[in-house]
Amino acid sequence: QVQLVESGGGLVQPGGSLKLSCVTSGGFSRNTMAWYRQGTGNRRTVIATVSHTGYADYDEDVRGRFTISRDDAKNTVSLEMNDLKPEDTAVYFCNVRQPLRDLWGQGAQVTVTS
Repeated sequence: QVQLVESGGGLVQPGGSLKLSCVTSGGFSRNTMAWYRQGTGNRRTVIATVSHTGYADYDEDVRGRFTISRDDAKNTVSLEMNDLKPEDTAVYFCNVRQPLRDLWGQGAQVTVTS
């Protein structure tokens, strides 16, 4: 059964850091992987992608603060988040891009508040 299991969310003060990890059931070394987020009342939007070659791209709201990485030997995609802001508060989802249907994790809550 295909699974994406996220961990690492939590509560952090502005300016703080968190690292999200997503462990997959494997077999996605040729897929682009991504992180999305969805704030309350907002649409789910992509914030970072990493191709199977390791090329990373970011939404302008997080560029320079967040880093996406993948370790295909460990079936893991991670998101390191620095200099967090209250507006980063959201549920974060890992994603595996597939031609017919993307795969999604269950979501991890990140709350940035003083």
